[in-house]
Amino acid sequence: MKQTHGRVVHVESLADFDRRMAAGATSLSGWRVRAVDLSGRSDLLARCRVAGAAFLGCTLAPGDAERLLGAGALVLPVAPDAPLDTARTALYTAAELYGESAYESSLDARAYAWSQEPSTPETALAQALHDHAVDQALGSWVAGRRLVGVMGGHALARGSAEYAAAAALGHALGGSWTVATGGGPGAMEAANLGARLARRPADELAAALAELARVPSYRPSIGAWAGTALEVCAAHADPVETLGIPTWHYGHEPPNVFATAIAKYFRNATREAVLLEVCDAGIVFLPGAAGTVQEVFQDACENYYADESSVAPMVLVGRSHWTETFPVWPLLESLARGRHMAPHVHLVDTVAEAAALVSAASPPQG
Repeated sequence: MKQTHGRVVHVESLADFDRRMAAGATSLSGWRVRAVDLSGRSDLLARCRVAGAAFLGCTLAPGDAERLLGAGALVLPVAPDAPLDTARTALYTAAELYGESAYESSLDARAYAWSQEPSTPETALAQALHDHAVDQALGSWVAGRRLVGVMGGHALARGSAEYAAAAALGHALGGSWTVATGGGPGAMEAANLGARLARRPADELAAALAELARVPSYRPSIGAWAGTALEVCAAHADPVETLGIPTWHYGHEPPNVFATAIAKYFRNATREAVLLEVCDAGIVFLPGAAGTVQEVFQDACENYYADESSVAPMVLVGRSHWTETFPVWPLLESLARGRHMAPHVHLVDTVAEAAALVSAASPPQG
């Protein structure tokens, strides 16, 4: 994929590099070459002026990095032990993150362990390149889709009435919109599950919930928790597409497997902003604690300053939770007063009411 903005040229594949060389490029000033294997292109690099170029995480032949640096280019390597592809072009799947062996040896676990090692310039660059690549892949994935977000607490246990309600919400929304969550356990997992089974009758969702209740939490065993969910996935072919956006910042909380596409980031601040940004058809906030409260007000800030055509619905579920346990609603209501967002901010008691409000406010995707 390439982008050109004025004098800055983004080159992110060997094919694009070769095409530009074949077209007669002699100066790479302003080029940003990212994660490209140039080990077989020493002769082409030698004939070009490279002052002002940047080579980010590229593979170079022995001696080429020194020559490029000496000629005025910026060369930043990627950590050689990075367990991830920093130039990936697609979102993750649960199968990719979990693999087929014990969770401790999975890509997800290895990436988290790597992220907890002492930071170096190389590891920081690798993580930034990875998150940029996920950004690009996510932008392609969401194109043409209308997304509804479901936010809520990670601690919600399978088998609880609240977990079943979150799954029912995902089921109600998933037939008309693409449901996006933070990609973790609890309410997020339940909403992704319900959306995944949106084309299935309610009794199949109930059976899936009963099966999952055998392993209520990812503690003490992530492997058992994920394994039960993978069995549910295997029993229900042709899933509805649904999105999870988790983060290795909370690596102790594993990603749920019910999201058919997973945009996993290292930087939680990036992940939070992106999660709210892609939910163009609105967000339903189920009961949660600090993380969900943060998302409520981050979304409120976006809507507070938005023009009338850009405001998306905000629906908080659980009157006592949002007025007594965590009294978010009075402040949110005060913020909305007199703003374009005022008619789009709602407090309800049930997920059925929430789904009806989203349906009334946002036309389904075609």
